Amino acid sequence: MAKLKPSKGAPYARILGVGGYRPTRVVPNEVILEKIDSSDEWIRSRSGIETRHWANDEETVAAMSIEASGKAIADAGIAAEQIGGVIVSTVSHFKQTPAVATEIADKLGTNKAAAFDISAGCAGFGYGLTLAKGMIVEGSAEYVLVIGVERLSDLTDLEDRATAFLFGDGAGAVVVGPAQEPHIGPTVWGSEGDKSETIEQTVPWNEFQIGNVDKLPLDSEGNVKFPAITQEGQAVFRWAVFEMAKVAQQALDAAGITSDDLDVFIPHQANERIIDSMVKTLKLPEHVTVARDVRTTGNTSAASIPLAMERLLATGEAKSGDTALVIGFGAGLVYAATVVTLP
Repeated sequence: MAKLKPSKGAPYARILGVGGYRPTRVVPNEVILEKIDSSDEWIRSRSGIETRHWANDEETVAAMSIEASGKAIADAGIAAEQIGGVIVSTVSHFKQTPAVATEIADKLGTNKAAAFDISAGCAGFGYGLTLAKGMIVEGSAEYVLVIGVERLSDLTDLEDRATAFLFGDGAGAVVVGPAQEPHIGPTVWGSEGDKSETIEQTVPWNEFQIGNVDKLPLDSEGNVKFPAITQEGQAVFRWAVFEMAKVAQQALDAAGITSDDLDVFIPHQANERIIDSMVKTLKLPEHVTVARDVRTTGNTSAASIPLAMERLLATGEAKSGDTALVIGFGAGLVYAATVVTLP
């Protein structure tokens, strides 16, 4: 049997730079209320959301990703040619193939970087970060770009009172590179497929084929509705509050630290009530800065953690070198949590 040469990469990996892009259009709750029977007070009390950003025709998944990635690369202090891998987490790139990551890698000016998309919903950034860390330690790339990007306005049913106010658009990106000490802790991740129906697309794409029109839902004017994201709100809330607090604690334990060692908590920006409940369950000390980007950005799924991270650093609420617990959770149901050093 031939003896294979062992892989040789960096001892560890860390986040070196972060960038974000939010579409120019800001959408207040009043716009959402045009099609649902609700109130601004109800939306804020249930979710904490005041505004969200919606993309225009030019702000495509690729275009937003390129803007966010350019900032992350500049923040990391490297050249695009040094990027050896591009990982994009998204559920709202409607072209089945090729992966949007290949277009992004080319337009950024990488040197034929490995590029692929992943679909892990709101946990996608954590999944991508874990893959990037593995690539760097394994030695298949020196620098990896991890992007979370969504145009969830394309998948929002504006007549669905339970979800119409939740979703926003945007892109967040980080550059992951080599390190001599651990700066990305072990990932605690997994899935609970038996709960997959609690967050899902209303109808699969193939129902739009000729002959299947009678299976499609109609809007209030009798027009066929485009597929949208639907969820069982109470079931998702209970799962996120009780189960994800456990996962977050497991990530702290795996990293060998306690909540007292934390500087920042960056959970998926799904709902401020969920964030508040997790903070309480984890018994986070008052000195820990908690990301609440959901208030003005809404739920941007895979983009929410890097966008929140970028804003905390930009506003000075967090600083380079801080220790942060990040956790994403959502459709699948899937989850991923880890502890990182902020760039």
